[in-house]
Amino acid sequence: MNTIATEIPTSEDFEQLKTQPKTTRPAGRAESLANRIEEGAATLAAFAEGLSEEEWRKPVSESGRDGRSVGVIVHHVASVYPIEIDLARTIASGKAVTDVTWNMIAELNAGHAHDQAGVTKAAALELLRRNSREAAAAVRAFTDDELDQAAPFSLSFGAPVTAQFVIEDHALRHSWHHLARIRTALGR
Repeated sequence: MNTIATEIPTSEDFEQLKTQPKTTRPAGRAESLANRIEEGAATLAAFAEGLSEEEWRKPVSESGRDGRSVGVIVHHVASVYPIEIDLARTIASGKAVTDVTWNMIAELNAGHAHDQAGVTKAAALELLRRNSREAAAAVRAFTDDELDQAAPFSLSFGAPVTAQFVIEDHALRHSWHHLARIRTALGR
């Protein structure tokens, strides 16, 4: 038997999907969000792979002063995916996120920069690939109802934002944001 044919959904499979409650059906939006998380991480990884050791160590300007190195920033993006997904899950459950502040994020980033100052390209890229893959898998599990759930979010000044917004503004946007800053710093 042709194995490809066994992988193609049948009309019976689609009928079963239509009878599932909306909250348990796989969400097309979740798939799209997950794909965009993977795209951003892959784009950042592809760019970083081509960097020289000198470029990897170059400080990226932050508010007019030298900041974290390119390598530390790539590792940073990779390391915060689990936190970003946990925040989205909290909002998706209808619970407010009130205890995370931008000052805390700055302290977390400073500690990370210190601890990872010598991070290798291989280690950072491996973590980026693994954590982005796991983040995308977690996002794929969100239902439309969960993506639509809103709750107060302290990183948005207490505004009631949706879980989808948290995913887009954090896990999805993060790699693109830092890639743009890295490109500017390197003049590429």
